[in-house]
Amino acid sequence: MLIKCTECELTMSDKALICPHCGCPASSINLPKKQNAKPNKRRRLPNGFGQISEIKNKPLRNPFRAMVTVGKNEKGHPISKPLKPVSYFPTYNDAYLALVEYNKNPYDLGISISVLELYEKWTQEYFKKLKSPSSKRTITSAWAYCSSVYNMRAVDLRARHIKGCMEEGVAIIKKEEHHPSPGVKARIKSLFNLMLDYALEYEIVDRNYARTFDISEDIIQEKEKARRCHLPFKDEEIEILWANVDKKKYVDIVLIQCYSGWRPQELGLIKLEDVDLNNWTFSGGMKTKAGTNRLVPIHTRIRPLVENKYKEAVALKSEYLINCMDGQTHTDNHILTYDKYQKRFKSIRDELGLNPQHRAHDGRMHFITSAKKYGVDEYAIKYIVGHAINDITEKVYTKREIDWLKTEIEKIK
Repeated sequence: MLIKCTECELTMSDKALICPHCGCPASSINLPKKQNAKPNKRRRLPNGFGQISEIKNKPLRNPFRAMVTVGKNEKGHPISKPLKPVSYFPTYNDAYLALVEYNKNPYDLGISISVLELYEKWTQEYFKKLKSPSSKRTITSAWAYCSSVYNMRAVDLRARHIKGCMEEGVAIIKKEEHHPSPGVKARIKSLFNLMLDYALEYEIVDRNYARTFDISEDIIQEKEKARRCHLPFKDEEIEILWANVDKKKYVDIVLIQCYSGWRPQELGLIKLEDVDLNNWTFSGGMKTKAGTNRLVPIHTRIRPLVENKYKEAVALKSEYLINCMDGQTHTDNHILTYDKYQKRFKSIRDELGLNPQHRAHDGRMHFITSAKKYGVDEYAIKYIVGHAINDITEKVYTKREIDWLKTEIEKIK
């Protein structure tokens, strides 16, 4: 390639070290810059990030349009809406950077979404914080009664709509209509409290209408009445359970509950690694600070039952002590949830002719009642079942040994 020397302005080769005419060094001559053969490639957008399209049939200053993904339709295809407040950009990279900023905080741009879309986004974040499958199930079961508001815009949701779900909501469970119980009504209220807190934080709504009203006194009284309905088993009912422990599935779980005081949800969450068959203890718990990670002695009457469950879990390669195997083939589905336990408990109750008013929590009630009947120390009962201890001396200054708890629990016959 021929270029001009800056000194004598005569032509010379661009590969020459000096000008052959005047001797000017080539390093002092400004050579023309070579242009890239190909422009930089555009960065691809991740799935669900949004999309960028170029408007080519119009002479626009800002031809690149940015669209955001706000949900999916019934067929699973993404629903896209223009990015706001600005949708069009002069270059692809400008549009790309705008989508990056949007996806850091998807709701700051004020896009109107439905209550169903809000629920999906909220649970996607909220469920990550929950450790227990039963906690997730509490949310999803309550949400099933709220179908009347699924397609509403979140910004239009008001207190009357939430109350309508609580009072008139219908869930279809196994092809049957179910109406909210007092407990479900309270869970629906709690669900909207949390979900709309999230929506308020991200400026989807300007007010949380779920927190503008309290649960009615009637619902509270119904809920308290239901809570007081727990019944301990009679002696003859316990004898019936022992007589059928090898004949009917899951009777052993009911008896384990009766001699240890675990809540139904807690039974299904006891991990194999927390069962010590050498020292005959198991640990677990949930719901309260006093109830979490508590150590419970394994009563001598249920040791064979616990040992059998341990071997069964090892064979299943399950991380949990108690498993539900009815027709399940995958280990993940062996988890004994509250609903599964409740269903099997009712079957046992009805088939063995026990009191029809018995409920899934009654094994825990039976343990506490039996402990008091046989003179178990009051604080031992509280330590074992995970109730709070208010006495400062006992709570702060008294350190109880596991051997003491073992001695106390063995008083139960």
